[in-house]
Amino acid sequence: MRGPVPLEPSEREAFRTLAAETEGIDVAVYHAFDKDPLEPIIGLGPADAPIAFFGRDPGREEVRLGEPFVGSGGQLVRRALYQHLHGREMPDVEAGRALGHTFFWVNTVPYKPLGNRAWSMAVKRRFHPLMQRVLIDNWQGRDIVTLGREAFLWFGMGRSQEERRRLETYWKREDRFTAFVDIELITERGAARAFRLHPLPHPSPRNRTWLSRFPALLEARLQQLLG
Repeated sequence: MRGPVPLEPSEREAFRTLAAETEGIDVAVYHAFDKDPLEPIIGLGPADAPIAFFGRDPGREEVRLGEPFVGSGGQLVRRALYQHLHGREMPDVEAGRALGHTFFWVNTVPYKPLGNRAWSMAVKRRFHPLMQRVLIDNWQGRDIVTLGREAFLWFGMGRSQEERRRLETYWKREDRFTAFVDIELITERGAARAFRLHPLPHPSPRNRTWLSRFPALLEARLQQLLG
C-alpha cells in the first residue's frame, strides 16, 4: 500500500479559490492556530486504501492539526479502527493519527464552519464538484463509510429527484446502519465511478441517541469490509 496521495496543485488552487468566495469559514479559529483559512483540510490517504470515511466538515482540532477526523468524533472512529486491527485499545492520539494514513478521509466541505453548524446547501453545492473529483480521481476503492445524515445525503446532490428520493427512503430504514446502498458518481468532466455506501450515525458527543452504540456499529461495518 502506497502512502497518502496529495492534492494536485490545480485541485488545491481550485479549493482555495472557492474558499476565498465562501462566507462562513471560522476564520478566527484558523488564525488562533496560525493556520491559513483557505487551505483545505483533506486527509486523502493511499489511492488503494480499502475504505473511505466520509464526514460532514472539520472542527477545531482538525484546524489545529491540519487533518480531518482528529476531533472527539474522529477519535471514536480511530479508536474503533485501532481496536479492530490490533486487538487492543489505542494507546494515544499519535497512534490514531498514524493509523489514519492507511485509510482515505474526506468531508462534504473541507473547511470549518462558524459555530460547528452544518454548511448550507448552497455551500455544499459549491464544493460538490471538487469533492466528487477528489473521490473519483484520487481513490481507487469502492466502499465508503458515511458518518451521519448530512454526509450520506450528500451523495444525492446533483442527482435526479428519483435518486435523491431513493437515498432519503433508505435513510428511514430500520437497517440503514447494517445494510448498504450502491450509487454512481459522475464528475462534470464525465468521469464516472460506482461506489457502495455503508452509513453510520454521526459520532458526535452531541448525538446522544447513537453515541453509545457507535463503536459496536462501526465494528460490525469493519467486520463486513475488512473481515
